[in-house]
Amino acid sequence: MRLSIVIPVYNERATLEELVSRVLAVDTGMEREIILVDDGSTDGSLDIYPRLSERWPDEVFHIELLKKNRGKGAAVRAGFAIATGDVVLIQDADLEYDPRDYPRLLRPIVEGKADVVYGSRFVGSEYHRVHLFWHMIGNRVLTLLSNMMTNLNLTDMETCYKVLRREVVQSLRLTSDTFTIEPELTAKIARGKWRIYEVGISYAGRDYSEGKKIGVADGFKALWAIARFRLWP
Repeated sequence: MRLSIVIPVYNERATLEELVSRVLAVDTGMEREIILVDDGSTDGSLDIYPRLSERWPDEVFHIELLKKNRGKGAAVRAGFAIATGDVVLIQDADLEYDPRDYPRLLRPIVEGKADVVYGSRFVGSEYHRVHLFWHMIGNRVLTLLSNMMTNLNLTDMETCYKVLRREVVQSLRLTSDTFTIEPELTAKIARGKWRIYEVGISYAGRDYSEGKKIGVADGFKALWAIARFRLWP
C-alpha cells in the first residue's frame, strides 16, 4: 500500500522542517509521498521547501504553491488532487498533532475494517496539553451539531487527523476553501455511507501567542457549514 500525506502549510516556517522530520521518522510499513501545499505563506516558509529534498533525497516530495492565501480547505483540496496513494492522511504543519500516531490511525484501514478514520483528541489515554477551555467547548458543540445532522457519534469532528481510502477521496466533491472543510468532509463522508472509525490520539495544542490560527469567526462559519451541507448537499 502507498500512503499520501497531505500537509497544508500557511506561515509555519518555525515548525515545518521539524514536522517533516517527525513524519519521516515514523515507520508505517507503507511506501509514502509527502504533499506540501503552501497556501500563500509570507513568513519565509517558501525558503524551506528546496532544503527538504536535499536533506532527504530518497523521499518523494510534491510541493504545490498556491498563489494567494485561500484557506485550509483550498490547500486540502489541492493536496487531494495530487495524491496517488491508496490511503490519504491529512497532517497539519504545526506540531500540535504527533505523527507517531500514524500506525494507530492506519490500523483500522489496513485491517479492512474502515474506509475512514478520525483521530480524536477527546477519547483514549494518550497525553494532551491542558489549555483553552472555551476552544474545547466550541469543538464539542460543533461536533454535537454535526452528529445531529449526520447521525454519527464522533467525539471530534474538527480534528486535523482524517485518514481516507483513495476510493473515498475520489468520491468527494469538495468546495470549501476555509476551515469549513472539516464539517464538509464529515457531512459528505456520512452521506456516502462509508465505514468510519475513530481512535484516540495525543495532542499538544498551541495557544494564540504560539501561532494558533483558528478563531471565533471560524466557529460561526463552521456552524453555517454544518447546516448548509445538511440542507443543501
